[in-house]
Formats: sequence, C-alpha cells, structure tokens
Amino acid sequence: MSLPNLSDPFAIGSVPIRNRVILAPMSGVTDLPFREIAWKWGAGLVVTEMVASRELAHNHGESWARLKGAGIRPHMVQLAGREAHWMAEAARIAEANGADIIGINMGCPAKKVTGGYSGSALMRDPDHALGLIEATVKAVKVPVTVKMRLGWDENSINAPLIARRAEEAGVRLVTVHGRTRMQFYEGRADWAAIRAVREAVRIPLIANGDVESIEDARTILALSGADAVMVGRACQGRPWHAGALAGAAAPERQAIPDLALAHYEAMLDFYGREVAVRHARKHLGWYLERHAPALPPAEKARLMTERDAALAARLFHAALSNPDHHREPRPEAA
Repeated sequence: MSLPNLSDPFAIGSVPIRNRVILAPMSGVTDLPFREIAWKWGAGLVVTEMVASRELAHNHGESWARLKGAGIRPHMVQLAGREAHWMAEAARIAEANGADIIGINMGCPAKKVTGGYSGSALMRDPDHALGLIEATVKAVKVPVTVKMRLGWDENSINAPLIARRAEEAGVRLVTVHGRTRMQFYEGRADWAAIRAVREAVRIPLIANGDVESIEDARTILALSGADAVMVGRACQGRPWHAGALAGAAAPERQAIPDLALAHYEAMLDFYGREVAVRHARKHLGWYLERHAPALPPAEKARLMTERDAALAARLFHAALSNPDHHREPRPEAA
C-alpha cells in the first residue's frame, strides 16, 4: 500500500483539511498568535490549547481566550474534562462560537491534568471515557475527534480498544501519540505500536510523537499506517515547521528575526504587555536555541529576564539578527 502524500488533502467527517501535517495542541504554546503563524505558513490544521470544559461552561476568562480562532478555518477546539455533562456543554459552547471540529483530550500526561482524572487518566477507565465521548458526540453537529496515548502504562495498552469503541460512538478521527502516559516524553515514541489502532478502526488516524523531519513523517506513516501526522515540540521556536513538512516554503534565514519579533509583538497585543512579557519568555528561549545558539549566556540571561517589553523586543531582534550567534560555538581545545 502506497503512503499518503503529506501535501494531499483529506477530511475529518465532512470538514476538508488542506494537507496531512497537523499542529498539535500544546498547553501554554499553541495560543492564537502561535496558531496564526503556523496556519499562515501552511499547516494542514491547527488545534487550540487544551480548553477546560467545566471552566469554559462557567465562563472563566482564560478558557474563553483559548477558544478564539480569529478567522482560521477550519477551527478545531480541544476540550479536556472528566465529566460528561460539562464536556457536552463545553462542546455546545465551542460549536456556537465557531468551532468546526471538537477534539477530546485523552492524551495529556501532566500530573495536574491526570490528577483530576482528565487527559490520559481517562484511558484507565474505558467505560467512563466512552460515556464522556458519547455525550460529546451527541451534543454537537460538528465532527468529534479523540487524541490519546497507547495506554496508561506498558501493562495496559488499550488504545485499539478505546479507538474502536470511540468509532462506534461516532468519533470521526483518532490521534495516537506513540507513548504511554507513564513514559511522559521519555525514550522514543513507538511508531509501530500505533498500527494496532489502524487495524482496529476505519476512520482516519493521525500518528504523533517525535516527528521532527520529513523523513520522520514518512517513516511514522509507513510504520503506523496512519493517514496523517501531528507535530508538536518540533514546532517550538519555528511555528512554520508543520507547513514546511507538508511542502510549503519555510522562511529564509534572514527573515526569521522579523518573523519572530512579529510573533512576540502579537503576544503583547493578545495578552497585554505585563502578562505577555512573562508568558513569551519560553518562546523567546526556543527561538534563541534554534536560531541564535551562539548567543553568549550573559546576553541571553539579560534578555530572558528583561521586564520592559520594548527593550526585550530590541534585544531579541538583535540577538537573532547577529550572524555571530547563528552557529554553535566550537568547543575549546583541551
């Protein structure tokens, strides 16, 4: 069987997706400014940060901020929660506010999420998870998807079972990260293990985990039998990377300082300057690690702790623009 071409379109239910490289939802990362860049540079689909269902239903401001799509279509909202009632209500709210696709988070391994019996903790009780899935599917007319891991741990690999039951409940696509919850992000994702899910369902399957390059994307498709790939951490510091894997042009090296600065300024507008200065620091760090690895540690420390947004912006742009910072420093001779 021939591999799908990463640049080819496919569909989630009746919703067309322009190519087969999807930007993963990442809490604290894939906010609206990040997603707008990824979409502009060719990602097939971009997904919101995890939106807490109960908080959205209770009108918490942060959840509403995460819900925004700003004209990106299709607009996919990922919801997290442990109670079917609140998941269904949040799905209705998301649909009413422009969501074209709803995603259910059953993959997040973070303790603060699984400790509340959400995210990948749902995989420990498939019956409870399926009740939540069924309620969400019934609540909306738009397609519902599920993102999960292989299982809770190596002794409970139940992604094929849950995926099959989710398909029977009306889910239109499944995404699987090739690790268990207990692995967090340690070791390597087991791409071949995802194939058992492919054999269990007929709906589209997205494979996820450690996809850095086009070669990785092709290999994960071959080993898993998936229809598309999802890329997450590889896009940190380069929000355009998902589109590049799908065949879109990536920015030239000399354009990166201006693009990164525009990202920073978009975050200032989105969050407000005081909040954004703190929130943006991890993004600044990722840009510097990828594009200015030779920046002297003292200069990096100054930039990463600067509280004045305008000064931080100038330092950031200068650091990325200096060609002396573009290459890793050579180790000193012994």
